Amino acid sequence: MTTRPITRLLLEWSNGSDLALEQLTTLIYGELRKLAASYLSRERANHTLQPTALVHEAYLRLVEQDHQNWESRSHFLGVAAHLMRLILVDSARKVRAGKRGAGARRVPLADVADSGFGQPNEDLIALDDALAALDAMDPRKAKIIELRYFGGMTVDEVARSLSISTATIERETRFAQLWLCRRMKSSPTA
Repeated sequence: MTTRPITRLLLEWSNGSDLALEQLTTLIYGELRKLAASYLSRERANHTLQPTALVHEAYLRLVEQDHQNWESRSHFLGVAAHLMRLILVDSARKVRAGKRGAGARRVPLADVADSGFGQPNEDLIALDDALAALDAMDPRKAKIIELRYFGGMTVDEVARSLSISTATIERETRFAQLWLCRRMKSSPTA
């Protein structure tokens, strides 16, 4: 699969072409399914969502967005990864709300970097809360973490997507990792 046809279809879809959306769906579905399977492989064993359901839920949210200005395949996959993360966090919050006395546990970001965010629901919630706090302080750093660790993008892909240098991506990734670790350690729910 090449990026150019996908980028062209994203641009056509941004301009209102339903045919482009249909063609794009055919081209990108496999990639979205792999992303969803990757997320869910690190979730609890009895998770109610399956990769196909996660893709469909994220897809529905994607197509509901009015005239999104898609810049590239990377931009689209970053948004899809963000939506999948939100869906899983919502699911984790519902599970936690159903349990008495449940609280979020701490998870080192280094573990997230090494093995994805494959911790129990509470860890995902704690990480999401820390990312939301980082986003409030520095949206670009939060976006870098999201694209790298949740979107599965390389340093080069993130640099192209955000139009900044790879050195800046690497530097801001290190800062954000440290910040998130400290935030999660000091969190009252950790």
